[in-house]
Amino acid sequence: MDRLQVTADGLSTDGAKARHQQFGPNRITARRAASALRVLLHQFRSPVVYLLGAAAALAFYFGELEEGGAIVVVLAINALIGFVTELKAARSIESLRALGGHTARVRRDGHVRLIPAEELVPGDIVLLEAGDAVSADLRLVEASRLSADESTLTGESVPVEKEVAPAAHAARLGDRSSMLFKGTAVTRGSGAGVVVATGLATELGRVTQLVIEADAGSSPLERKLARLSAQLVWATLIVAAAIAAVGLAVHEDAFLMVEAAIALAVAAIPEGLPIVATLALARGMWRMARQNALIERLSAVETLGATTVILTDKTGTLTENRMTVRRLHVASGDIEVEALAHKGPRSLGAAGDGQVNTLLRIAVLCNDAHLYSAEDEGSGDPMEIALLRAGLQARLRRATLLHGHRLARKHAFDPGTKMMATVHESGDGFLFAVKGAPEAVIAAATRAIGDHGETALNDETRAEWLARATLLGHRGLRVLACAMKMETQPDGAPYQGLVLVGLIGLEDPARADVPSAIQDCRRAGIRVVMVTGDHAVTARSIARAVGLADHPAEVVEGAAIAKAIETDPSVLRRISIFARVIPAEKLALVKAYQAQGDIVAMTGDGVNDAPALRQADIGVAMGLRGTDVAREAAAMILLDDAFPTIVKAIRQGRVIFGNIRRFVAYLLSCNLSEVMVVGIAVLSALPLPLLPLQILYLNLVTDVFPAFALAMGEGEAAILQQPPRDPKEPILGRAQWLVIVLQGALLTAATFAALLAARWLDLDASQSVTVTFLTLAFAQLWHVFNMRGIRANILANEVTRNVWLWGALALCATLLAAPPYLPPAAHLLQLAPPDAAMWAVVLACSLAPLVATQAVMAGLGLRHAALRR
Repeated sequence: MDRLQVTADGLSTDGAKARHQQFGPNRITARRAASALRVLLHQFRSPVVYLLGAAAALAFYFGELEEGGAIVVVLAINALIGFVTELKAARSIESLRALGGHTARVRRDGHVRLIPAEELVPGDIVLLEAGDAVSADLRLVEASRLSADESTLTGESVPVEKEVAPAAHAARLGDRSSMLFKGTAVTRGSGAGVVVATGLATELGRVTQLVIEADAGSSPLERKLARLSAQLVWATLIVAAAIAAVGLAVHEDAFLMVEAAIALAVAAIPEGLPIVATLALARGMWRMARQNALIERLSAVETLGATTVILTDKTGTLTENRMTVRRLHVASGDIEVEALAHKGPRSLGAAGDGQVNTLLRIAVLCNDAHLYSAEDEGSGDPMEIALLRAGLQARLRRATLLHGHRLARKHAFDPGTKMMATVHESGDGFLFAVKGAPEAVIAAATRAIGDHGETALNDETRAEWLARATLLGHRGLRVLACAMKMETQPDGAPYQGLVLVGLIGLEDPARADVPSAIQDCRRAGIRVVMVTGDHAVTARSIARAVGLADHPAEVVEGAAIAKAIETDPSVLRRISIFARVIPAEKLALVKAYQAQGDIVAMTGDGVNDAPALRQADIGVAMGLRGTDVAREAAAMILLDDAFPTIVKAIRQGRVIFGNIRRFVAYLLSCNLSEVMVVGIAVLSALPLPLLPLQILYLNLVTDVFPAFALAMGEGEAAILQQPPRDPKEPILGRAQWLVIVLQGALLTAATFAALLAARWLDLDASQSVTVTFLTLAFAQLWHVFNMRGIRANILANEVTRNVWLWGALALCATLLAAPPYLPPAAHLLQLAPPDAAMWAVVLACSLAPLVATQAVMAGLGLRHAALRR
């Protein structure tokens, strides 16, 4: 510390700023951002570009300079739209990733502060607990049962024990027991260390290839769409080649047929599917982020909509995580904590006064949180902050107590013992202050403080204390027990021969918005199960408050889970509360639900929750109280730790999948209609109802803007009233393909009906092509209204409520109606200005598929409603 010119109070604010300028940010490398040039070049590496290039070359070869130039313009516009869309989606996802940065607890100016990990500088004193990610190379100055997972650096899978004593100068990386390294994680205990290296100067920075963050990759959904696009490319090329071959065989114009085949292939290939999917994912993920759900892995978006079971923690998720000490119980009786601030604990008498004072002294000393005043929010575990706040009400300030009881040793909370201890100098000896779960502390105690001093504990008196803890739990309080002992040496066994001081009841009220969220889950076919480490009585009380269980609710405790599942597997369907559950049992529960075919979302916040979070289909970490290790293991982070946020994220997951399915079905049915129109015309030796440039223009207008608008939809209002979908269900199943084919056939029939009407009106070739072009174009525009759900209202539904869609329709209608009246565009596209009769045919024929489809959907909707009744 002397070499780094830092005191026990840490760096000053000005000193930290100066060092930040000197050493730079604590960063090795950022996730590679998608460069604009790379995204632009990506637009020219696709089958569509190759086909358009071939069509342009062919046009120039045959001397069709105008048509060749038009194709080049189409190619440029197509690339520009793809570039803008893909770049916007990439930047959106990169911005989302930036929301998930790590923080570090440091001591500066004598106070503990939470700062972004990138602001750490050499000389900072960093405080660490189990579950924290180490954000810089540290030399330990404090360590309590400290272990670290250094597998990212050394490959050693077993956690390494750490200590303050210096390691040998020539010690290898894995043997430097007095050091913690950037990129590793604290798995047990607590400690403090001085930053000795940041950024590229760390051990991890010297091998930067270990931490260069590769792209998160595409989601399964995007990969499915990419495969679908690739399959359709080959199918389209074969069909287009066959159409060209048939046309040539019946002596159609060679250039016209080859160009038509190329244009048809361009129009039919759903090139925009992956790009629009990325846009839909980015848009949906931003909606989730605004609702406090940060997606860490894209695969989570797809899985969210299929979730069938949520295994949720209690504290901070179902409750407000606003811990407040409500009751203190000592041998002399109970006291409401408010009395400490108003009347004082005098109602207990002199003995009770001393017992309450001792109880609060132990709770304040055995504490890792920091609270400097009653107005301060504090930092650390909410429960420990509540204990410090109760101490302040009794005029017991931790800093003042530590002046007279200097901290000599600390035994960090251990999930195995369910206790924590601190050792303090006290006169000629050492005071051991202990707090933990009542059953653990009472079992470790041999005596208790009573009205007349210490008395021995026996089975009967232990049972009485446990009964008092149970009574407090029945009142919905979380219960802690505190104990102490005096020793002559600080290295004695901390959890043996304790003197029980009393019990503390803390209240964490249920969130007001949880009951409605649980009801939403039930309507959505999702089961909610509470999995908590708290007592059964407390868990049952909160479960009743949030509407999770009726009274009396059956509870299975952690130790009995394995046997209960083995004896009666239906217990997983019947039980909604699992209490006193340790992390290993959480993992077993996740596996058990998955074995029954459930898609499991699991919440967790501790370092030991990481295996269960990884095992779950959707691991959900707490953003406020979660450890770094839990956050890194999770697929989603709750920025507000609230259960309703999970429900909102599930809804958005369903909306995103529904939007993607919707625009895929729209694109394919429209593209299929173009293939069928040209294919049938060629096979029937009819004049082409659509010319090559018209197909390209139609593809540019009707494929792009409506599809983008569908991807931006807010989803069905009743989407959470539907059961979860099967995660194995493809984007387009047999039912969806059948609907696509039928809808494509209707659009095709409408186009040929317009062609027949044009002939009946005795229109010339140019006017006839204009009528068929506009009919198919507007039929495709009206077709977006067929993308509503079968059960949705015909007028008020997810499509009609989409403001983006109305804007897209207005733009597309203008782009389609204007060219026939603009001489240069009309000449290029070979269109004639339509008169009133031609517009009547266009409107009548283009609306016919919409009317027919809506009639069928209305009938199916009525049938579905009747079946539900």
